[in-house]
Formats: sequence, structure tokens, C-alpha cells
Amino acid sequence: MRSMTGYGRGAATRDGWEVTVQLSSVNRKALEVAVSLPREWQAFEPEIAGLVREKAARGRVQVAIDVRGAAGTGGLTWDDTAVAATLERLALLAARHKVAFTPTPELLLQLAQANRVESATLSPEDALALIREAIEPALREFGTMRAREGTALAADLAARVETLAAAVETIAKRSPLVVQAYRENLLQRLRTAGLELDVGDERVLREIALFADRIDISEELTRLRSHLAQFTQLAGESDPVGRKAEFILQEIGREINTVGSKANDIEVARAVIEFKNELERIREQIQNVE
Repeated sequence: MRSMTGYGRGAATRDGWEVTVQLSSVNRKALEVAVSLPREWQAFEPEIAGLVREKAARGRVQVAIDVRGAAGTGGLTWDDTAVAATLERLALLAARHKVAFTPTPELLLQLAQANRVESATLSPEDALALIREAIEPALREFGTMRAREGTALAADLAARVETLAAAVETIAKRSPLVVQAYRENLLQRLRTAGLELDVGDERVLREIALFADRIDISEELTRLRSHLAQFTQLAGESDPVGRKAEFILQEIGREINTVGSKANDIEVARAVIEFKNELERIREQIQNVE
């Protein structure tokens, strides 16, 4: 069992360039991969997303790739000589027209941008190689964190499933007593009404049998035990189990609702309520499972 939340970071350097990859994920029913890349590297997005899909099956995974160049290998560079020449010409023009000329930071920035010089950049092949090198440790750390959190989730879920199993056994022990209590209450009502019918009377037996059939939950209890055993087995698996677990929880919810609708006993009803409360907590937890 693995968690859907995780984080991983990796970096790689080459010829003064550094590429940093950060992976982070949150819960989603399906797998969504969002890749943030420099504009000139957008063509690499499908391959990067493919690498992530090999390691994750569910969740929204954000991949942030940052590129930094060493001194002289990137950033805004410009032709100082051209900028100075332009300033000198502007000053002469202002003097000719007797206009005060004081260069502002905004003007200097405009001139710098107008006289930009293409700086050295990574070739696409080198860029992709750096990304691959950086994303490998990021994915490894990402997977380790998801597995570690998944182990903690599995332990928590196992304890909660034990609570559900205990509630099932409480209901199973109480269920036979419900028919007995109904029989005694029925005979008491008949006596109160002045109808002295023996417990062996066919009409009494038929009424008790019909009641016992209506409240019989033996099949539901059998299925509940089976579903809980399946859920426990899933919690110990390393493959993605979130969707299977959600389906099993849905079936467990259906069975316990049937038990609740058939219950004609306060103690059974109380156990069903406790079961449902714990089941809802498990549903919330399973939303974090891949």
C-alpha cells in the first residue's frame, strides 16, 4: 500500500548548468501529471510525464523543473558598447535641441533589452540528458516517501478493520437472541390481550418463523467477514490498491446498511451505528491511498 502524497527532489549539473527537478503529489481519483518547463523545453513534457507514470498510478503529480546557468552562461546579457553609443547619441540630440537629458533606470533597461546578445544555451540533447539525470533521484525519493506513508496508513487501517470485525461478531452473537426476545414479547402481548395460546401453537410458531426470516442476517454477516478479510489482504500489497479498496468499502457499506434495516434490536442497532462511524473514517483514509 502506498500513499498518494509524496515529495522528491533531484539535481544534475553539466558545463556550468544546473537542472533541479522537484516532484510533489496530492490526492486524485485518477493520475494527473503537470509539468512545468522552460518554454524552449516544452517538447520534453511527454517524455517527462511518461517517466512519472511509470512510478505513480493515482494522484496529481506536479513536476517543477528549474534551470540555472553559472556566471556567463545565461541570464540577460547585452552589448555594452552599443548601449553606450546609443546613450551618447541621445545626449547629443538633447543638447542640440537644448533639452535636459538624464538617463533613467527605465531607459537603461529598455536600451539593454534592445541590445540583447544571445547567451550560450544548452543543446536539446544536453538539456534532456540533464533532466533525465535529475529526475531519477527525485522519483526515487518520491517513491520512498509514498511507500513510507503507505505503511503508516496500512497500520492505521488494519486497526480500524479490527474494530469493524469486532462489531460484526457483536452483532452475530446478539442476533439469535433477538428471535428469542420476540417470542417472549409476542406471548406476553397475547396473554395481556387475554389470548392464552401455547408456545407450540401453530399460529404462534408461524409468526415467530416469519419474524426470524425477516430479520435473518446470516448471509450479510458472512459477506461482511469476507469483505473485511479481502480488505485486510489489500492493505498488505505493494501494488496500487486504492480503487479496489474503495469498491470493497462500498460493498461493506451496502451489507451493513442491510443489517441495519433488518435490525429489530437496540443493541444490534447500536453496533451498526458504531460500525458505520468507523467505516466512514476508513473511507476518509482510503482517499489517501494510491
